[in-house]
Amino acid sequence: MSSLTYDLTLAGLSVGAAAALTGIGLIVTYRATGVLNFAHGAIAMVCAYVLRGLVVDRGWPLWPAAALTLLVVAPGTGVVLERFVFRPLSVRGGDPARALVASLGVFVLLVGGAALLWGQGARDDTPVLVAAEPWGQLAVVAVLAAGVGTVIRRTRFGRELRAVVDDRRLAVLTGVDADRVAAAGWAFGSFTAGLTGVLLAPYVRLDPYGLPLLVMEVVAVAVAARMRGLTVAVVVALGVGVAQSQLTRLHPSGWGEPLLQAVGANLFVVALLVAALALPGVGTRDALPHPAVAARVPAHAGAWIVAGVLFLLPLGLAGRDLHTAVQVPALGVVLLSLVVVTGRSGQISLGQAAYAGLGALFTALLAAGRFPGLPRLPELAALAVAVVLVAPLGVLTGWPAIGRRGLALALATFAVGVGVSRFVFDQPYATAGLSLGRPAGFDDDRAYYVLELLLLACALLAAWALRRGRTGRALAAMRDHESGARAAGVRVPSLKLLAFVSGAALAALGGGMLGMGLRAFDPAAYDPVRGLLWFAAVVVLGADSTLGALLAAALLVGLDAGTRGGVAAAVIGVLAVLSGRFPDGPREVLRDAANRFRVRPRPAPTPSAARLRARPRLPGPPPGPPRVPAGATATGTGPEPDVRTGAHGTGSRTGLPERTPTRPGEPGAEPLGRPEATGGPRTAASRPADGPARRQGGTEATGDEHPAGQPPEHPREEQPAPEEPPGHEPTRRQNNTDRGTHRGRTPHRTGSGVARPGAPLRGAARASPAPVRGRPRAGA
Repeated sequence: MSSLTYDLTLAGLSVGAAAALTGIGLIVTYRATGVLNFAHGAIAMVCAYVLRGLVVDRGWPLWPAAALTLLVVAPGTGVVLERFVFRPLSVRGGDPARALVASLGVFVLLVGGAALLWGQGARDDTPVLVAAEPWGQLAVVAVLAAGVGTVIRRTRFGRELRAVVDDRRLAVLTGVDADRVAAAGWAFGSFTAGLTGVLLAPYVRLDPYGLPLLVMEVVAVAVAARMRGLTVAVVVALGVGVAQSQLTRLHPSGWGEPLLQAVGANLFVVALLVAALALPGVGTRDALPHPAVAARVPAHAGAWIVAGVLFLLPLGLAGRDLHTAVQVPALGVVLLSLVVVTGRSGQISLGQAAYAGLGALFTALLAAGRFPGLPRLPELAALAVAVVLVAPLGVLTGWPAIGRRGLALALATFAVGVGVSRFVFDQPYATAGLSLGRPAGFDDDRAYYVLELLLLACALLAAWALRRGRTGRALAAMRDHESGARAAGVRVPSLKLLAFVSGAALAALGGGMLGMGLRAFDPAAYDPVRGLLWFAAVVVLGADSTLGALLAAALLVGLDAGTRGGVAAAVIGVLAVLSGRFPDGPREVLRDAANRFRVRPRPAPTPSAARLRARPRLPGPPPGPPRVPAGATATGTGPEPDVRTGAHGTGSRTGLPERTPTRPGEPGAEPLGRPEATGGPRTAASRPADGPARRQGGTEATGDEHPAGQPPEHPREEQPAPEEPPGHEPTRRQNNTDRGTHRGRTPHRTGSGVARPGAPLRGAARASPAPVRGRPRAGA
């Protein structure tokens, strides 16, 4: 017994060491960049394939191939991702929503690329880098954890790392090279991912889908450590690994045996469920890009006509092509569930594949008469009952969404999807010997396709109803600003539950349709990796667009209809990765390009504009030195500019005939008592007869006013003082020095005119000036 316990403990430590490596890499990447790298498992898978290709296919020695893989390929992959994918996102503001979508895009891209390059079959000839004994792996984990902890706590790079995590912009202002810190974090995280893949590949199934998902299941150790504590992550990983190995010793009898076996084989999934649903959430910011969820521009009627014609085209196909086209409407209904949850309510859901699989499973069980407590039902009735049974299960993800947003909600929904896949779809007690047929009268592909189109129309009407009316406005308010909607009286928890329940019902309907189209329940069709692919496709093509969901369904089915799968995943991955370069999505990019190249006719002028253009233009002022702007001080030796007469006494900005200033006594000189000559107050009778007074800065602007902050133009010679009314003392003439003290002051409005600086004040205006009315002049 002691020998068995010892052997199981060693096996558990080996698994826990690999999980600890994953946790260390995820924590370092998150602390350096603020991004939870969902592509960690995909990088591990790619590195394992690279090592196998070098050793098995090319015949390289093991250790040189391992050095090239772990020291060049893995860190280089991280640096490339940081430079071309995530750095543009940080430059645009570091939105965690876009970083999450880009991380999922990298995951989907690497999985699809691996399927294209190396095929979808499993490989069992991966070279063993470290023996099965856990001591070597534990030594690697201990050295990495101690080294990372020392660097973070005791070095300058560690201080810069903590500064970048706390506030990237503030760290940049203090001189920290945030790009270098982020690149180092991504390089180290990718190195640990490659090491994890190389260590796990010889003992698990190496294929493009299995290994990435297996690595992502152990993200629970990083979540349990709150994405910060390296020691906690290592202890949790080793503890879960040992416990999972020890559970294999138990063999209960009865109904509990398959359940205990499932828990023993998937204890990391249980840990992920507990960490994501029970522990406080990690991250609280919105998890969806606003341009992706705020695309409220209604689709043109012509687009719907084109979509309808395209969906009717398969009715003219036959054979294999028609059988493939049967999957498009069913998948379109599944993706509409993501439109409801993601586009209408702004909530993230990475577990919609679980609800689609439950819909197909319940339909098959009801049609076969194996569902507990219910009789055997016809296929169409079984589908309807399955939708009703699965809809309340949307609370599994709707309830965590009440108190979680962003990364925490993403992890919770992903954990639910993985848990349903591992504990329901992969268990023989639920799916052994299960088949699924089509409804009576619709056994032919063409007839069944017509039925699918009818069900798709019903789903479109349901999605349209959730966008209209009071409920639609409340969902839009919650999506745009949850706190503001809550403050406005919107019942946010109820709306979230409504969105997830409606999404679960639509996903179940689409899953049942997909199962009947394939004539079987295939657990691989509802794998959690498929859920990530569906989510990325909907968000990239427009989360709030029903046409985007239908286009995504057609792309996913059509691109993978060839002999090699993975093309659709690669294309969607590329589009998601480019979200940093094109934040508005491909639809807006195409729309902007079309508008740029569109030739728009020049609009015809209005009748009033045509009459104005037909009038002859008055001659403008001759070219001269530029006028001094308002509020500036003239520094030249020549005469100061005058607004009324133009620069240096020539020209007129109104286009009226110019008037040359003359000295008193000369022919053409104006009387000194007139307002134009003295700068005194102007009356309505003294205004020019060529038009009403213009408005400048909220005050009356007459033809002889000067720019704000500058004295009026006066002859250089002394002029006799104007005649004063009887009973008043004559005002003293101000010289140039006195006038300079008035520069920049706002003139005071008195009675019917404006008293300018340097001009004599008449009557009571000299003793008690009236308050200024209107907006003050510029430069006052």
